[in-house]
Amino acid sequence: MCVSWHDLPMSARPELPKITAPVDPTDPSMYLNRELSLLAFNRRVLEQSRDTDVPLLERLRFLTIVGNNLDEFFEIRVSGVKQRLALGLGTNAPDAIPPGPLLQAIRASVDELLREQYRILNEELLPALHDRGVCLKRRSLWSDAQRKWVKHYFRDQVLPVLTPVGLDPTHPFPELSNKSLSFVASVTGEDAFGRASGLAVVPIPRSLPRVLRIPEGDLVLISSVVHAHIAELFPGMNITGCWQFRVTRDSDLWIDEEEAEDLLSAIKGELHGRPYGAPVRLEVDRNIRRKVARALLARLDLQETDLYEVDGPVNLHRLNALHDLVDRPELKYPPFVPGFPAGVTPKTDFFELLRRQDVLLHHPYQSFQPVVELIRQAVNDPEVLAIKQTLYRSGTDSPIAEALLEAARAGKAVTVVIELRARFDEAANIHKAQRLRAAGATVVYGVVGHKCHAKMLLILRREGKRIRRYAHLSTGNYHPGTARAYTDIGFMTADRDISRDMQALFNELTGLGAVAPMAALLHAPFTLLKGLLKLIAAEAAAARAGRPAHIRAKLNSLSEPRVIAALYDASRAGVKIELVVRGICRLRPGIPGMSENIHVRSIIGRFLEHSRVFCFHAGGEDIVICGSADWMERNLRRRVEACWPLTEPEARARVISESFDVHLDPASPAWVLQSDGTWDHHIPEGPTLEGQVALLQKLAPS
Repeated sequence: MCVSWHDLPMSARPELPKITAPVDPTDPSMYLNRELSLLAFNRRVLEQSRDTDVPLLERLRFLTIVGNNLDEFFEIRVSGVKQRLALGLGTNAPDAIPPGPLLQAIRASVDELLREQYRILNEELLPALHDRGVCLKRRSLWSDAQRKWVKHYFRDQVLPVLTPVGLDPTHPFPELSNKSLSFVASVTGEDAFGRASGLAVVPIPRSLPRVLRIPEGDLVLISSVVHAHIAELFPGMNITGCWQFRVTRDSDLWIDEEEAEDLLSAIKGELHGRPYGAPVRLEVDRNIRRKVARALLARLDLQETDLYEVDGPVNLHRLNALHDLVDRPELKYPPFVPGFPAGVTPKTDFFELLRRQDVLLHHPYQSFQPVVELIRQAVNDPEVLAIKQTLYRSGTDSPIAEALLEAARAGKAVTVVIELRARFDEAANIHKAQRLRAAGATVVYGVVGHKCHAKMLLILRREGKRIRRYAHLSTGNYHPGTARAYTDIGFMTADRDISRDMQALFNELTGLGAVAPMAALLHAPFTLLKGLLKLIAAEAAAARAGRPAHIRAKLNSLSEPRVIAALYDASRAGVKIELVVRGICRLRPGIPGMSENIHVRSIIGRFLEHSRVFCFHAGGEDIVICGSADWMERNLRRRVEACWPLTEPEARARVISESFDVHLDPASPAWVLQSDGTWDHHIPEGPTLEGQVALLQKLAPS
């Protein structure tokens, strides 16, 4: 078997396949591994924390993003691989790496990533922040005044909420919630009941702030505060050692949707158990005694390979609090005011405007406010009869959800397809669903077996004797917060074909019936995969006929085997293929005879690249499609997705320029995927053109 994990040493990497026959989409050597590709993405993010051109507190933020990403990686991806290994199941991935070897490769890659992460923190970021007057102070360096303040704070605010648990037959190991900070202490002496001493565990409640400002303007971690006064929890005893630790647990919910009578109640019931899923990782202070670490592993039923020793805080992502605590604008990205498209202002009458023209929005460079304003105008317009919308992730204090509530209370026909299974947003979505239903809205939860990931808003308005449809489609969520941090394409239109297709798709989601024919939209799980394969094949046919052929795609992830096989075939035919893939990419570019015409770039910058845009040369017509779907199995087969074409030449040209030209320009810094799965950091010589900066200057001029 030809394995394909790219994180192993060069001597252990597989030889690149020599292609002499038509592509076999089942050949494992054609594919990189999903989990290891995701870890490679996090290494690219980590490099941002080393980039001295990035403001200091933003570098720290990138470091904490990697920590948060790794948490989710263990909660979902590693837990799944471990389950397959425990059940004796083989791999179901196209790269064919069995669970056992894959876990070994993950371990090696994560070890390397963690070493570099903590080295950057300790040797680069903390010293640099200290030099700029931002000091995260170790307890050994506290002044007398600071020690006095911390002692008072501990006794007044911390000690009352701590519950030490001595480990003995009458005190079982506490059920520590997922990713919560805890301490384990080695205690000697005899207690009040004459019990033999040993180990004790001290969980740190999440109600305590993780970062504190102390006298003289310095900052400290709550872990330092507890560590400095741990002895006060065990009066009369001797503390011979104290170490912080953290347990990561399986957080993937499993719901039998076909058996559940009420999906909301079923998910709500499962959420209570999520913080206490099976342990998958134990993080400990690197100075912990080996005997104590083994005792923790035994209590958690984990193996040595699940133990990760770190040189610093075990809950590293909590350092993100410094970004908000420290009011130093020069250490952060400069603020910007999102722009508006030509002809659009906060006071625009969107119904009048959309009768004349479409509106294209490129977030975060352009404001999300027009979308909010469109819904508000629909709520307040007496001629608006109905509003239909999908909600996947919309935030906790969502102006979109509030507007829908107001519309329902005003007696309009409000239909909301709310995806309860949006991972880690389940509780927020359940709350929205219950409020919307109480207000009189029709609320459905999608389709059994298929998450509703499409981003759609449809407004039906009476105009004279007819009903006109107004629509908004997006590559991203209806979330004002992420609209300032994620790059996404939004599209507002009154196009008849698109809006009719959207109404048919809403009916598919809420009612029963056969697959509706679509005039404009490609939608998963029905026509999107077939449509993409047809478009790729058309470019391959053009290349074989000696005509120009070109495919460009901007994606979060690329992993669907049939799409990858089709791209290989198109490359062999001579099609020029340029891909901008932020995260996971299972395709191997640049292999002679198979993929030498495929080039893959990844853009990591201030904003999270999130938009999905597909462009096909089509004999010079430039078919441009935007949508909610990545080229992944789940998006194309197990989700409801909506992708729409841009038919206006000006809109097509603009999306091509802003999604591809700026990021594919040779002067643009980028990560470039190699055939063996490694990523090279391409930094041009001479003047550079950083795509996100260029788009800020163009679309959101200060």
